[in-house]
Amino acid sequence: MDLSKVKKIDLVNSIYEKTGLEKQNIQEVVDSLLDELRAALEKGNTIELRGFGTFEPRLRKGRSVAHNPKTGELCSVAPHYVAAFRAGRELRENMFNLK
Repeated sequence: MDLSKVKKIDLVNSIYEKTGLEKQNIQEVVDSLLDELRAALEKGNTIELRGFGTFEPRLRKGRSVAHNPKTGELCSVAPHYVAAFRAGRELRENMFNLK
């Protein structure tokens, strides 16, 4: 199983090979989709894509003592939101199906 990274251009090329649509149009659709997902998360909305999964903003607790991994200095981290992904049932069942 190849666990390499898939970049946005790889998605565009794959869609192009499957559909034959113009790459520029595919790129615009992919960019628009990502912009909409980003905007929804920034508003605090949960995004549910049936059969794929759910994106949701989650609050991470702050810490008064943390280490900066780059410098090793002690610092504090304020509470902040992160984007979290939870795979849907169909994706979980088929993701690493090693038959």
